[in-house]
Amino acid sequence: MSKTKTRYVCSVCGSAQPKWQGKCPDCGEWNTLVETVIQDAAARRGPSGPSGAAAAPQPLPDIPADGYERIPVPIGELSRVLGGGIVPGSVVLISGDPGIGKSTLLLQLCAALAGDGSAVALRQAQDATSSRGEGPVLYISGEESAAQIKLRAERLAITTPNILVLADTHLESIAAHIEKTQPRLVVVDSVQSIYSDAIPSGAGSVTQVRDCSAQLLRLAKSQTFPLFLVGHVTKEGAIAGPRVLEHMVDTVLYLEGERFHSFRLLRSAKNRFGSTNEVGVFEMAERGMAEVRNPSEAFLAERLPNSAGSAIAVTMEGTRPILVEIQALTSATTFAQPRRTANGVDFNRLLLIAAVLSKRSRIRLADQDVFVNVVGGLEVAEPAADLAIATAIASSARNRPVAADLALVGEVGLSGELRSVGQLPRRLNEAAKLGFTRVLVPKSVARKLEHPPAGLEVLGARTLHEALEIALVGEAASQAD
Repeated sequence: MSKTKTRYVCSVCGSAQPKWQGKCPDCGEWNTLVETVIQDAAARRGPSGPSGAAAAPQPLPDIPADGYERIPVPIGELSRVLGGGIVPGSVVLISGDPGIGKSTLLLQLCAALAGDGSAVALRQAQDATSSRGEGPVLYISGEESAAQIKLRAERLAITTPNILVLADTHLESIAAHIEKTQPRLVVVDSVQSIYSDAIPSGAGSVTQVRDCSAQLLRLAKSQTFPLFLVGHVTKEGAIAGPRVLEHMVDTVLYLEGERFHSFRLLRSAKNRFGSTNEVGVFEMAERGMAEVRNPSEAFLAERLPNSAGSAIAVTMEGTRPILVEIQALTSATTFAQPRRTANGVDFNRLLLIAAVLSKRSRIRLADQDVFVNVVGGLEVAEPAADLAIATAIASSARNRPVAADLALVGEVGLSGELRSVGQLPRRLNEAAKLGFTRVLVPKSVARKLEHPPAGLEVLGARTLHEALEIALVGEAASQAD
């Protein structure tokens, strides 16, 4: 009796259908069903063994939780996103657009952990959970040859002999090398290129990606070594393969950035051992990914003070305050319908702010094209940037610059009121550290602020109209009303 059967598996939701259809009936996506050979339940279970005793239920207070100290990561921005270091036995999935720098960052991580500086801390963390000691770092590449990785390492000035490179895509062979070398860290680049002989389908298929990832995950958990998996992305920006892949791993990281900007942002979409609100900032340099320890200063480096259409917003990325420049440009439209273009801010949020400016502040935008851009390629999603966006648009429409020493924080409501935002003390401290002498905030939080930073004046405004009168300098142009 055959132990396999053919099904059509959706590459988005992972559901199996008995026959091919143009549209997946479960998730509604088109052209996602892939012909796959699926093993039956008995074949997937494999031989039975004495594992039942190890899986017996235990009282919660009796479960040992010691020996899982985080492994220090010398790369501070990566350590921040991971939650303060790498947990032994954890599985991290990192994804991003092609050429964004995933392989470069992971090779730098391998070099940092294989160097002498972290060897002692790494040995102490792993000795508590396994007998690996000071094993090497294993970099497994399924898409590049060992010579290509050597060329990248030379460009990054990485010469440590503690990095072992394996150019292989065969899962059973990879598992054998892991057992033999006993590595302290394993990187698989990428998981879509790995295949197993036990699965009768091609590499990159839904079944191969799911089952190979599950076997690598079990190996990492049983031997308590950290595992980093590189994942491809679809044209929509989602991780390629079955969605269950993101549920299996402990941490999901996205490396973002624009092709024509040197800055790269590392975000956490899922983290079982830390916050998902943190962001790491890197800059693609000649020697690889360089940490940007002060992102606010980097994003404001080329700012032109006293320029109409420019305003400074104080945003929060997790627990980190970042000052970014919001640029806006308004110009008379040549079309029947004026255009609204948003780069780095939510388009619907831009429409809302433009409507409030027209209705509550009497700024005529019905015949104006409006363009808004966040300098540096940063994506700003929080409502605390509303006031800066509105002020930049009004500054360009009235041709009046925003005061050069002024930063803005506040959410704009539909009635034109300014609403409070969280973590205001941290925002104010960051603004004062970068030399700003005034910060405009909603009046409701300005009254509650007891001890502002030294040398920083906190201004309060109740409505957007009041805020514009404070923020804009110079004489208003004739189109103001």
